Amino acid sequence: MRVLLMTYGSRGDVEPMVGLAVQLRALGSEVRVCAPPDFAELLDGVGVPLVPIGRPVRPTVKGAVTGTAPLPAEGLSQRAAALAAATYDAVAAAAEGCDAVVATGLIPAGAGARAVAEKLGIPYVWVAFFPSYLPSPHHPPQAWPGRPLPPEVTDNRVLWNLNSENVNGLFGEAINTHRASIGLPPVDNVLDHVLADRPWLAADPNLGPWLEPADLDVVQTGAWIRPDERPLPAGVEAFLDAGAPPVYVGFGSMPMRDSDGVARAVIEAVRAQGRRVLVSRGWADLGLIDDQDDCFAVGEVNQQALFRRVAAVVHHGGAGTTTTAARAGAPQVVVPQMADQPYWASRVAALGIGAAHDGPAPTTGSLSAALETALAPETRARATAVAATIRTDGTRVAATLLLAAVNRESPPVPA
Repeated sequence: MRVLLMTYGSRGDVEPMVGLAVQLRALGSEVRVCAPPDFAELLDGVGVPLVPIGRPVRPTVKGAVTGTAPLPAEGLSQRAAALAAATYDAVAAAAEGCDAVVATGLIPAGAGARAVAEKLGIPYVWVAFFPSYLPSPHHPPQAWPGRPLPPEVTDNRVLWNLNSENVNGLFGEAINTHRASIGLPPVDNVLDHVLADRPWLAADPNLGPWLEPADLDVVQTGAWIRPDERPLPAGVEAFLDAGAPPVYVGFGSMPMRDSDGVARAVIEAVRAQGRRVLVSRGWADLGLIDDQDDCFAVGEVNQQALFRRVAAVVHHGGAGTTTTAARAGAPQVVVPQMADQPYWASRVAALGIGAAHDGPAPTTGSLSAALETALAPETRARATAVAATIRTDGTRVAATLLLAAVNRESPPVPA
């Protein structure tokens, strides 16, 4: 079996696809990945070829968040058209001889990937990494920039209908213009078209459950976790061995408008709890604020190994980081910035495995208060209990389902 995996987004959109790629390859399948050029090193590290799509993501996101660089001059509709076309071209070139396409990421990219599957007549699957991305009567959609949802409307089904109208307004013309250029008919509902009839949810059923009853037929596979056997760097090992378990602080692929101020706030908050600090630089470019030996800065590191050895994890609330910390039994403080992160913050708090910070801008005081909750013995005990429930077979379930789809079978929904 040959499979094409497509994603256009940040590290949190790419990492799960890498996990699925590793599993598929272990089962004897040939895998190709289409993703932003930022992640060539990540794919190269597992021996999976990258077919790059479009512009690098990191400079665009960082410039937009920090104000250091403007967004491209063309409008959103033009950028959507360019992304749909670029995705189609990249996927079409890479999908020759493939038996299925699995896609995620930005809506125009998903439309481009589905167009390739249509032209080739092969199965197409859309995957979401958090429940609130998918239409449901149990949660509202996220608002699109410049198109706020009416605050007086509380019926989630009505809000999702409005969301579909917004998606059509933002991307419909661009996507249908591209479809016409390659000989495909127009689509009336862009969101339904990209999600397809039976989207997958690659999130842990205990950490991020799909709630029934629902109007959408969703298959929850469990989170897609990439096995990581890399040893921790010698400097990190030495720091861990030099004292009590530190608090890890990192915001992944989230840039920060005031990274120096955020670094000072979080380090002072951790010190106020009498703890050492392990700072992850990430896309926020966090650094140390002085040369005291109770702090250590790290770059890319094996979080699966590291989180088992820390007192708590302070992070942005991406699906991957939340799942990795939960699986390690590490208490969490989630400082949500955007997208799915408020959802994961709410789940961490609801499960009693940490604290949800109020808002995206931590201060020494606000973070210190959240850390008091996370570092309490009862939170550690609850995190340990929840860790035992986190499933690790998500990629195997997904690979089995994909093989069945290629073979035109109808496998049962996993328990």
